[in-house]
Amino acid sequence: MPDVQSQHRAGIALVAAAAIAWSTAPFFTRLLHFDSWTILFWRGLFGGGFIALFLVLAQGWHGARSLIRLGAGGALVACLSALAMLAFIPALQLTSTANVAIVIAAQPFTTTAIAWLWLREAPSIATMLASLVAFSGIAVTVSGAVTAADYRAVGLAVVMMLAFAAMTVAMRRHKDTPMVAAAAVSNVLGATISVPFAHDLFAVSALDIGTLAMFGLFQVALGLTFFSLGVRLLPSGRASLIATLETPLMPFWVWLAFAELPSGRALAGGALVMTAVIADIVGNDRKPKLG
Repeated sequence: MPDVQSQHRAGIALVAAAAIAWSTAPFFTRLLHFDSWTILFWRGLFGGGFIALFLVLAQGWHGARSLIRLGAGGALVACLSALAMLAFIPALQLTSTANVAIVIAAQPFTTTAIAWLWLREAPSIATMLASLVAFSGIAVTVSGAVTAADYRAVGLAVVMMLAFAAMTVAMRRHKDTPMVAAAAVSNVLGATISVPFAHDLFAVSALDIGTLAMFGLFQVALGLTFFSLGVRLLPSGRASLIATLETPLMPFWVWLAFAELPSGRALAGGALVMTAVIADIVGNDRKPKLG
């Protein structure tokens, strides 16, 4: 039991660290005045490069070999991760950070549903009730979208949320797959897909390159690496719940740096979503299981 408890705590710490890293995405996006595809290319290039470097330094030849021997499970995770990344940056550029953050906050409940269908990890009554509250929060937020760009952004955020939820369950399903390597490949895949659509690929300055490198390191490389390691130690729903710590932090960083205030509807919807998350954690407060 001590080992189980220790692994559970380590999983919580790793996923929480991933959430903090991911929450910096809007901050970096606001610093970069380029089209989404240009940002995705450079961020993916740096993110994938940093993760690959970490693998080689930590595992040597075995780490390098894992980059090209993902297997079916790793390939699935890489594709889902790339899809989530490709939808995320355009969503941030089309609407407010708060709108995107609140949609993402519903991913624990989507993850729980996918885990139940795929892995037979049955959700509790508390989780199902919390799901209703969370989705009502999303409804409140979306009702405040008044432009076509807002609706497109919410749609992209939903795509990102679904892809990330499926990726989380796939990581649990394929525990023996080198998931950190899959994270590196997903970044390279996203960067490759972005090339034909990028308008300002070589219009970036040295300062922009530095910002993009920090974006790739802190938000992508650290975030995906921490999550890939932590999700193995927690049930799918619990890992996704902890990851929603990024929800209140996303608009916080933007408010701190750029004074971008969330709307009243976004605050109301966010309150409903976060209440649902907290209620689910409290309602499912039991001894951790690693199965």
